[in-house]
Amino acid sequence: MAKAPRLAGTCYFKVDGEQLELSGKVEVPLTSKTRTALPSHTGVAGFKEEHRTPYIKATLFIPENFPRKKLDEMEEGSVTVELANGMVHTLSGAFVVGEPSYDSEAGTAEYEFNGLKGVWH
Repeated sequence: MAKAPRLAGTCYFKVDGEQLELSGKVEVPLTSKTRTALPSHTGVAGFKEEHRTPYIKATLFIPENFPRKKLDEMEEGSVTVELANGMVHTLSGAFVVGEPSYDSEAGTAEYEFNGLKGVWH
């Protein structure tokens, strides 16, 4: 009987080599482009392809020593996610986008990083 592969669960999240504590999920795009169908009156004429901004979204625990200032000031960082299924994604030239805010009830914050390049290893 074959062993079932691990598909989800524990993963690791690092910013500039420093491991941060995850709470919940991480979201990473699987592709570097998006496609949209271009319909015509006779059906689909073709598609439009656009570059997708590389990103990583994560819910992080915020302990007392959390490197908030480092993340706020980061302009060309590196964010690496090692997923439970063995896939690894690295975002280079990374910076924080949006407005992270602290959830005191959960002790977490939602962070989104955009970057210049996202690579699957």
